[in-house]
Amino acid sequence: MAASPTPPGPRRFWATLSPLHWLRRSFGYSRAEARGTVGLLLLILLFIVVPLLLRPELPSYLPDDDAKGLNEMTAQLKAHRSVETGFASRYPKREFPKFGRGGSRFPTVARVRLAPFDPNALTAEGWEARGVPHFVAARIVKYGAAAGGFKAKAQLKKMYGLDDSVYQRLAPFIQLPDEAPKREYASNRPGADGKFPPFANDGATPSKFPRKPRNLQPFDLNRADTTQLMQIRGIGAGRARWVVKYRNQLGGYLREDQLDEVFVLRDAPDLRDSLKKYTFVAPGFAPQAVNVNTAPFEELYLHPYLGKPRARLIVAYRQQHGPFRSMEDLKKVPVLKTEDVEKLRPYLRFE
Repeated sequence: MAASPTPPGPRRFWATLSPLHWLRRSFGYSRAEARGTVGLLLLILLFIVVPLLLRPELPSYLPDDDAKGLNEMTAQLKAHRSVETGFASRYPKREFPKFGRGGSRFPTVARVRLAPFDPNALTAEGWEARGVPHFVAARIVKYGAAAGGFKAKAQLKKMYGLDDSVYQRLAPFIQLPDEAPKREYASNRPGADGKFPPFANDGATPSKFPRKPRNLQPFDLNRADTTQLMQIRGIGAGRARWVVKYRNQLGGYLREDQLDEVFVLRDAPDLRDSLKKYTFVAPGFAPQAVNVNTAPFEELYLHPYLGKPRARLIVAYRQQHGPFRSMEDLKKVPVLKTEDVEKLRPYLRFE
């Protein structure tokens, strides 16, 4: 007959009820994993409980003390307002005198009976006496003084703020024509001899802008001054100075196409075409060349084909490797490309 199993002892019974035994039996943990899990849970519980135990006691709210402090602040504010009374006295409220039945602050001007009048001889009070509002009357007088007087009724009709009913009532008495006379201009058609008629003011006040010739003969671009360049239609004093300035910086134009490089002519192809039409470069022209071995940086960087970065590197390369002997030596400067060297070839000399 089989023997019955021996009941577990008290220690073994309590061991089956421990968290470690429950974790190992439920999740299949090893003894070390079960101990680590229990330790982690205890550590989390510690982080939750300790702040609650160490939290300081919240201060108790005392409504009586708060009410007392609020009353003290109110008393201080009232005392502060009663002491600073200088603000109102320092900036008093402006009082304007009031005139008339409607309480207007402008004095009432007595009306006059309408009769023919010269608007250029009236003051602001005169316009008000004829029914024009105060601000419009002042505006009319100010405009008339700035424009040198009214020339026609149409100018008064366009005044801002002047009602059409007021203008229609005053128009029959204004001693001015309805419209200003048209200006007469000289005819812009040539006569039988092919010449244009003179202006009306010829002999009295000469024209500020002389008429440009119609049949202009081409001239040398490298010898022309600003006066010659200004004879071309569309070329004024400013553009003419730029053309001469760029020519001096360059050392002379070798081709008419170099006019495309002038700053003020880049966006004006029609003006460039006019310059190319009436100018030429003399055959065999030799530009003013710069000695690349002796010219300082201040002289080199002014050339339009160099600029400051290239001129600085040329001077540095010259100081390190000695003078340049030919254009082939100049090609050794890293920033100079082949096309740059070819553009510079006529403008440099090696001595």
